[in-house]
Amino acid sequence: MIVYQNRKSTFLEDILSNQIEVIIAQAVKKQLGFGTTENEIESWKYSLQYMNNILADAEIPSDCWVSIEYRIPQTSKRVDFIITGVNELGKEHAVIIELKQWSSAQLTTKDAVVITWLGKREREVSHPSYQAWSYAALLQGFNETVYNESIELKPCAYLHNYERDGIIDNSFYQDYIAKAPLFLRSDALELRKFIKQFIRYGDKNKILYRIDSGKIKPSKSLADSLAKMLKGAKEFVLIDDQKIVFETAIALAKQSSGNNKKLLIVEGGPGTGKTVVAINLLVALTQAGLLSQYVTKNAAPRAVYESVLTGTLRKTHISNLFKGSGAFVDAAENTFDCLIVDEAHRLNEKSGLYGNLGTNQVREIINASRFSVFFIDEDQRVTLNDIGQKAEIRAWAERLGVQVYETDLQSQFRCNGSDGYLAWLDHLLQIRPTANDTLDRGEYDFRVCDSPNELRKLIEEQNNRNKARVVAGYCWDWNSKKNPLAWDIVIPEHDFRMRWNLADYGSLWLIDPDSVSEAGCIHTCQGLELDYVGVILGPDLVVRNGRVVTEPAKRSKMDKSIFGWKKRLVEDNESGSRFLDQIIRNTYRTLMTRGMKGCYVWSADPATNEWLKRSISNNGYKQEDGVLSLVAEE
Repeated sequence: MIVYQNRKSTFLEDILSNQIEVIIAQAVKKQLGFGTTENEIESWKYSLQYMNNILADAEIPSDCWVSIEYRIPQTSKRVDFIITGVNELGKEHAVIIELKQWSSAQLTTKDAVVITWLGKREREVSHPSYQAWSYAALLQGFNETVYNESIELKPCAYLHNYERDGIIDNSFYQDYIAKAPLFLRSDALELRKFIKQFIRYGDKNKILYRIDSGKIKPSKSLADSLAKMLKGAKEFVLIDDQKIVFETAIALAKQSSGNNKKLLIVEGGPGTGKTVVAINLLVALTQAGLLSQYVTKNAAPRAVYESVLTGTLRKTHISNLFKGSGAFVDAAENTFDCLIVDEAHRLNEKSGLYGNLGTNQVREIINASRFSVFFIDEDQRVTLNDIGQKAEIRAWAERLGVQVYETDLQSQFRCNGSDGYLAWLDHLLQIRPTANDTLDRGEYDFRVCDSPNELRKLIEEQNNRNKARVVAGYCWDWNSKKNPLAWDIVIPEHDFRMRWNLADYGSLWLIDPDSVSEAGCIHTCQGLELDYVGVILGPDLVVRNGRVVTEPAKRSKMDKSIFGWKKRLVEDNESGSRFLDQIIRNTYRTLMTRGMKGCYVWSADPATNEWLKRSISNNGYKQEDGVLSLVAEE
């Protein structure tokens, strides 16, 4: 999304007006729908003055285009400064410039990572050259216009306050500086020369507009790329906080030993790249000769990845890479160099088919490995048995004498990169109040359907890449499990019938080409992603008098997610009720964040469906004291 764009001549005039930071702040508010911080406004005020000096050269054409704070499609990442035009040969170019106000940094031993003062404390961050290069690589890899029309992207970094000190330009970072040249305080003329290599004539064909409106190529599927990754190919460029988490984990894995065990907790919401980082870690640590395994409670992700790898690796090798969370009941201490636990919020206390083995899965995983990584999102706990909480992990680490490190993932790569959609969803489901009480439907394809038939039709139409599926709350019995001819989700008033995923699919429902005719549930899609998801809300979540109400009794008795819930209420009604409520809300939040490009919903409760339809109207609604009140339409 283009936030600010003008010809160079107009940009220079905006600088001369002494209002450039105000102009951009207003553009951010208008285009992205949110305000910005005083620090960011100050950074525009000063950094853009330096870019004004760079561009004040008659040989840089006045009709080249300047773009500021360009948001990369399908992400929440913004590029500081882009100049577009053509070179001597008429080749179209976009020069990507990462601007920093830094004046100092510290060297690290982590690839492409430096330490600098940021946000009132020292932080590990990506080297500016790596950051600029990774943004260019992201555009190159995901934008059809860039790829098909051979638009050249030239990244670089400009640290206009930084004196050369042998740290930020250390040879350790040379690979990335070669990909995205680094210009420091004394290098203004060099940066100007760099720009003039690629921008000699104006931008007559609106290069960035074409990039921004260009078709986003289907995102690389993690499962489809796994086989190549295990053979050494780098299928995914890790961006910003993903890179920091990855390098932190690599460093800790190498430092850990039986006598110096370490543990890393990585917190991240839906679509922040937890699984991408986890799989990259599995590949890197395995290639480094460290005995590592990818661990999940949910069988579906493991089944999908194992299916993709079939034929590329021996079955024994595959089974040694992917394990269930209950596989470490009898594991000897420090058997593994690293256990990478994805979806750690789904861990259980006991293991085994009847939940009667072992003591605690968190304890067993920590015990079995010299180093363990727990990727967690507590808002995705969806059963009464889920014990995966940061407090639980910390408690066991302390008890076992293991040093704990914590970090997080924030960059958004699902839901079309829309942080706004995720915040709006939390607001809508009343999981937590947020400032996003209205939905910008231009960022993400969210629709409320009039019937389940309409929802199913939309998903079938979007399934051209086998990446669209219908899912539902587990409020209908799985009759077809024993009788394949029986129907499960039956809604007579809409003449609608659908089966749950066939037992034959097992955990491969999401990738089987014939499974679009079947509905999945939380157990078959958590930890995986689609392009489009259609969600049928069952009667376990309804809206009454402006409040979201959850009703566990409306769940199917075949659903083991809340098995024993009545006993839990008898033992502790207050905390039990609170946990049940959270589980049901979390379930729908998880289902409604599986789609990278869109989510279509329909509620089996007519009043709730009408409420959802009105909630995405132009005027939206407001929330006061936990009650949603629709704003009157004009």
